[in-house]
Amino acid sequence: MFDDTIAAIATPLGEGGLAVIRISGAQALTVADQAFVPLGKHSTKPSQATSHTIHYGKVIRAGQRVDEVLCAVMRAPRTYTREDVVEITCHGGILATKTVLDIILENGARLALPGEFTQRAFLNGRLDLTQAEAVADLIHSRTDLALRAANEQLAGKLSARINQLRDDLMHTLAHLEAHLDFPEEDIAPNTRAQLERQLESGIAFMDELLRTAQEGQILRRGLRAAIVGRPNAGKSSLLNQLLGHDRAIVSPIAGTTRDTIEETANVRGIPVVFIDTAGLREAQNEIESEGIRRSRESLGRAELILHVLDASEPLTAEDESFLAEFVGKQRILVRNKTDLPARMSLAELEHRPPIQREPDAANVPGHHSKITATARADTLPTEPAQVTTAMTGPPMVEVSCTTGHGIEALKDAIKSLVWSGAITNEMAQVTINSRHQDALRRARESTALALAALRANASLEFVAFDLRLGANAVGEIVGKTTTEDLLDSIFRQFCLGK
Repeated sequence: MFDDTIAAIATPLGEGGLAVIRISGAQALTVADQAFVPLGKHSTKPSQATSHTIHYGKVIRAGQRVDEVLCAVMRAPRTYTREDVVEITCHGGILATKTVLDIILENGARLALPGEFTQRAFLNGRLDLTQAEAVADLIHSRTDLALRAANEQLAGKLSARINQLRDDLMHTLAHLEAHLDFPEEDIAPNTRAQLERQLESGIAFMDELLRTAQEGQILRRGLRAAIVGRPNAGKSSLLNQLLGHDRAIVSPIAGTTRDTIEETANVRGIPVVFIDTAGLREAQNEIESEGIRRSRESLGRAELILHVLDASEPLTAEDESFLAEFVGKQRILVRNKTDLPARMSLAELEHRPPIQREPDAANVPGHHSKITATARADTLPTEPAQVTTAMTGPPMVEVSCTTGHGIEALKDAIKSLVWSGAITNEMAQVTINSRHQDALRRARESTALALAALRANASLEFVAFDLRLGANAVGEIVGKTTTEDLLDSIFRQFCLGK
């Protein structure tokens, strides 16, 4: 399969000034020769061109000119895929771009699969698996910090630490297997103690990496924050304020929002996907009923709830119902319409039951759980009359979506609730994703079993078996131990042309 020459459009489809068609493979130069005609005395056919040069010409089909183009020639191995690569830059536009691609395919290339260029870069040794994933992270970055994190991973910062961990485990495994070759000789006490220290060090290092998982996932896919509350509490107005522009229709008529609206905003360096939900009430018609159903689905996927309450109205039974319903979620109470005379008592809200969060599923010693509202109360902003936190309840922020009062304090509260401490450049250097997290959990579990067996003077075969499982799990992260299914699951998430 990877002997094929592949081609794809490497730029987004649509009208634009330019588009790029990328060709890679052993026959890339030959395929390009048949489609490209050089113009001018300094241009030449791709197969005759020196590496890393650009040539002016035209793309033809059946002798007819299709487009005026530039043709970039890059010879192996100094290319993205470490294969011969040709990139044709043509005029943008769906028809022009597709026609040039069709001509390339007619001349012997096949259409690339999603992520196949990067997959070839991995298989040809130019990138390891974490660096390949960083390419996708770089493309999808939505904040400066996410962009820095992707660049750090692409530069190999995470790979270096993972490779060192795997080397340390393999070194310890080699010691154990050397003793297996001479079963009549027991391990000396000082040697056993040294092996135990090495395994303890490896486990501590895994714990350190696992502690970055939550932050890494937030940077890559964003935090999903659902805005909920009874109709006309100001949910759509709050969304517009948080985004900085009018995205949702605002009306005094209850039930205006009939569907969920999702928009991403940069909140203190964190990408937050805000979801404006239909007012949760008894539906008045079939359309509103569908909107409420979709809202319920969004609530199930949200990591944070912004519960909007109307401070100009007394607390209703409907409000009480929602306060009880979302007690198990990480949430912030948003007391809106504070520019109007207050009719909702603060005392009614300050003594809500505490948020209870389940510990992280890994149950890894030292691996922090998701932050609870009460645990983060001491780090919330202290803007007067805007943020309060009862000892037994979630943070509460007072805002006015009409004047914008309290919106900045709400952004501070969101950041404080989901991200422990300051956001620093050092955090961007090593943050793991969910795949890395799963592999590290398995590696830690196997290494811990190996350590326990070693301490219990169990047979070294058992110790070595568990340790090899751990080293293999670590190797999965950088691609030193992989399966075809694993590679498919990673690269099919890429776009065509990358």
